[in-house]
Amino acid sequence: MPKPAPSFARAAALLALAAAAPVLAQPAVVDLDTAVRCSAAFGIVAADQARGGPSAQDYPAIGARGREFFVQTGARLMDEQKLTRDQVQARMRAEVAKLQAETAASSDRRAAMRRIMTPCLSLLDATVPAR
Repeated sequence: MPKPAPSFARAAALLALAAAAPVLAQPAVVDLDTAVRCSAAFGIVAADQARGGPSAQDYPAIGARGREFFVQTGARLMDEQKLTRDQVQARMRAEVAKLQAETAASSDRRAAMRRIMTPCLSLLDATVPAR
């Protein structure tokens, strides 16, 4: 049996990639607890940046993108867990308090926040890309 022409093999490979592309392009669904944790972390950092604190130098501007991530997370909480807005706010406040206690208990607060923010920044980039 003759070997297929190189152009046929390339076309078949491109068709296979094109068929898989929509699957590859879909963002992964993030664990909701992780999204809440990152939303709280973005809020802490954005508030510190607004005050001119160390987060202004440690991280890129979080403001608008962090808010968008927060809104998306809040919508998921309302859709998936059927929470009210007040319940979403209470959950976010509790997570902020938890993160603040976690960093306060650390001997190096900036390093503790960096451990929290590093995966969250990757998640932010994947979810709410910079413009």
